[in-house]
Amino acid sequence: MKLKTTSFTVRATMAQSVRWKQAAEAHGHASVGTWIAEAVDAHLEARTRAGKPLPLAWGKGRFRVRLEDGAEPELPGWVARPFGIFRGTDAGPGYHGCHLYTLAHLPSLRLVATFRTALSPIVLNSPPWIT
Repeated sequence: MKLKTTSFTVRATMAQSVRWKQAAEAHGHASVGTWIAEAVDAHLEARTRAGKPLPLAWGKGRFRVRLEDGAEPELPGWVARPFGIFRGTDAGPGYHGCHLYTLAHLPSLRLVATFRTALSPIVLNSPPWIT
């Protein structure tokens, strides 16, 4: 099975370069790149085990939701997979200034909750220093 890969450019000082090369060699890696990938994955797993998941990165987008009447429209809103927020309620999209925003679970198209501000669901999924 062939994995799809991507590449990154990482800038380092000369001192960091020397330390990273030594660490990569000591851990049996042929390159610093494979060692960095393993080190970053280990760091992210440790954060998750410590109860510090990564905050969601929100951006504008379009997504499908299942409304109360069973319709599945594609709506504009803010997306941070696996979630989306749109203006409106389970009855359908709202108008500008309606002050109702609904959080949706995108894989299931399920509506999770409706809030009076768009910021409320974002804060629920953000680190504590954002609130």
